[in-house]
Amino acid sequence: MGPLVARLRFGPRPAPLWMQGGGCGRRWLGAEAGAGARAERQYLQRSVVPTLHFQPSLPRLPIPKLEDTMKRYLSAQRPLLDDSQFRRTEQLCRTFESGLGKELHAQLVAQDERNKHTSYISGPWFDMYLSARDSIVLNFNPFMSFNPDPKPDYNDQLTRATNLTMSAMRFMKTLRAGLLEPEVFHLNPAKSNTNIFKRVIRLVPSALAWYGAYMVNAYPLDMSQYFRLFNSTRLPQPGRDELFTDEQEKHLLVLRNGNFYVFDVLDQDGNILKASEVHAHLKYILSDNSPTPEFPLAYLATENRDTWAGLRQELLNNGNKETLGKVDSAVFCLCLDDFPITDLVHLSHTMLHGDGVNRWFDKSFNLIVAKDGNAAINFEHSWGDGVAVLRVFNEVFKDSTQTPAITPQAQPAPVDSSRVVRRLNFRLNETLKAGIAKAKEKFDSTMQTLSIDSIQFQRGGKEFLKKHKLSPDAVAQLSFQMAFLRQYGQTVATYESCSTAAFRHGRTETVRPASMFTKKCSEVFVREPSKNSPDQLKELIAQCSKYHSQLTREAAMGEKTEDQGRE
Repeated sequence: MGPLVARLRFGPRPAPLWMQGGGCGRRWLGAEAGAGARAERQYLQRSVVPTLHFQPSLPRLPIPKLEDTMKRYLSAQRPLLDDSQFRRTEQLCRTFESGLGKELHAQLVAQDERNKHTSYISGPWFDMYLSARDSIVLNFNPFMSFNPDPKPDYNDQLTRATNLTMSAMRFMKTLRAGLLEPEVFHLNPAKSNTNIFKRVIRLVPSALAWYGAYMVNAYPLDMSQYFRLFNSTRLPQPGRDELFTDEQEKHLLVLRNGNFYVFDVLDQDGNILKASEVHAHLKYILSDNSPTPEFPLAYLATENRDTWAGLRQELLNNGNKETLGKVDSAVFCLCLDDFPITDLVHLSHTMLHGDGVNRWFDKSFNLIVAKDGNAAINFEHSWGDGVAVLRVFNEVFKDSTQTPAITPQAQPAPVDSSRVVRRLNFRLNETLKAGIAKAKEKFDSTMQTLSIDSIQFQRGGKEFLKKHKLSPDAVAQLSFQMAFLRQYGQTVATYESCSTAAFRHGRTETVRPASMFTKKCSEVFVREPSKNSPDQLKELIAQCSKYHSQLTREAAMGEKTEDQGRE
């Protein structure tokens, strides 16, 4: 397979070889397992059930009935409008439902019928992300922060960066070999998350496997996005960006002080480098005294996408094609920061946007490690959603802390890293220098408008709420409504995303948390709490929790009806 560039319209590109068929990855394993004990450290796990065993039989995302959509829309509008405004909205909805809405719904159903290989939302979702022209920093790229390693001495920056890198590579190898456990939501894990079930379900043909899991209340989730985790980058293009993936490449991209470094983390046979060698190469980079470039290239990836597209073309025209190719095709980007994290606010600013110098926001993900070992993943959002990133996040944390590749006392391999690690140099003309300077100015100005604060509430958390049969998510959403009401004197529309990964090529659906229940509850708590007994206040919260759970369930299931969702 050569480099792959995909313009995504109605779903992902044809799957790479390791994704075609449930167990094909085992052919890769057979070719690599001869290395004996070393091969065991190439993988996080060896799943009995092939990674993509359930993928061919996943149900299709159903299209909700138009009348049900209108009812939900009106329910979401009711707490935001007065009586006169709501009556007008009802009238508009009736006109839409019987006229243009009916026509558009029919077109959507017809389009879905023509694209049974994917979901009706997949193409528009890719278009939405890739056609957006705003900077992806703040607007799209989120981050997830790791907890510190529970063993304090393992939080040394070099030690932790090495262990996280090795675990991420093992995740990649396990995924591509078809040995990663399939992503399954278990409603009754005592029945479905067992060795007996796994041994049985692997014998069921992939075209039927979903039904077997469904019979024991297990819901396999879509994993079509996972291949974009590695060797992938969002490329700026005029009007609409592209997603690029090149699974042949073997090198890691490392950023430090705005300098770009690459070195191979896979050998010629596709095996992960020894941890001691990765350790040595990262130590070499951390000891490099090269100053921050006068014109740090990374600022360009923070620009408006059309502006960045034009400057990227200028880079290519100025003799940087091969160098940019190294950035685009790297397995992932490791960012080594030269300062410790001082508090949660500093952590949030650092991992969400940093100083613009030491991130490559277009990569599928940046693995960021601060001087004190604090670490996070910042990921580009167009290629996929939180389910895939959270999986690699959890697996990498578990592996790097429970079975770390090196110890703090480990010595790096006696290799000449200066012959292996390559610092990338970019040829910049006056146009590019001016573009970088302007991008820096815009980035700094935008980041100054961002305020972050935090408070840690110590008197109870999700376990306390669950004990009282309340949804932690519902209570969090209710707190937003109460805070806004207290601050601005009204409730407000809010957005919450909900994964539809239970369906083939599902992305996310919208939950509208503001309701008549949250409005009533917020008004009572903010304006007249003393007029209600504790039991009455508890009941108001319980009503909000019940209704929010219903909305979330409907969103997650795509409002599935009896005659939709299969095929």
